[in-house]
Amino acid sequence: MSTNVIQLSPAPEVEKIFGIDTRFVMPILITVILLVGQLTFGILESYPQTITAILVSIALEITFSLMVYGKFPHLASAYISGISVGILTRSPEFWPFALCAAISVASKYVIRVKGRHIWNPSNFGISMMILIAPFTYSTLSIQWGNNLWAMLVIWTLGSIIIYRLKRFHITFTYVASFFFFAILRSFFTGDPVLAEIAPITGAMYQLFIFFMITDPPTTVRHSRGAQMFVAFLVAFAESVLRMTENVHAPYFALFLVGPLANLVDIFWLSKKKV
Repeated sequence: MSTNVIQLSPAPEVEKIFGIDTRFVMPILITVILLVGQLTFGILESYPQTITAILVSIALEITFSLMVYGKFPHLASAYISGISVGILTRSPEFWPFALCAAISVASKYVIRVKGRHIWNPSNFGISMMILIAPFTYSTLSIQWGNNLWAMLVIWTLGSIIIYRLKRFHITFTYVASFFFFAILRSFFTGDPVLAEIAPITGAMYQLFIFFMITDPPTTVRHSRGAQMFVAFLVAFAESVLRMTENVHAPYFALFLVGPLANLVDIFWLSKKKV
């Protein structure tokens, strides 16, 4: 008599830190940063607008995932996109929060090359909103000031995250490059060096260097050296944009350099596989 036995593969073990699924660590830490910033400095336009961005991100992530892959997605990525839009967006209206979140999530599914999305979702959404709705849309600026305690909170939580992601070399390279180009700009423009360095001490920049340029799915995969070179190029592009007095220079620099670097990375890696 034969017996049909179904061999079930063991479920992959989920990596944990302090007993928490690592996929939830980044959403939790970003939520802590948001609450600290809001309760201390009132950085948000409002809770309902931020919640709108989060809900739109999650709803679209579920919709696109079911349509494209036929499965329910893990929602950590959508939550991060939504909360990032909620923190960085400035507008008196609700619709820019919803539209920015929608563009961010949609870009992951619509703009793909060999299965990879080449733009950082939040950076893509924010840059597009600056271009198409400048009359009612802006980004986080000086609302958080340069308060040292607030910066320490971001530095601590951001360091935990990028340590886990093994992305410290990207942040260090970008910061060092920013200082180098700030000194260079001062030489050419005659402006004080400290005035050129000052922008990187703001909260917006801390979020940019810890959570946006280090995003694993949208950083090049060839090598650590390649990732550091791209960070240098982002700082260079930003410096050129600053010379033209573009107040959204970091977003546009990553918007321009990121996809080009990823396309070269995809082409290079595909050649190695042949």
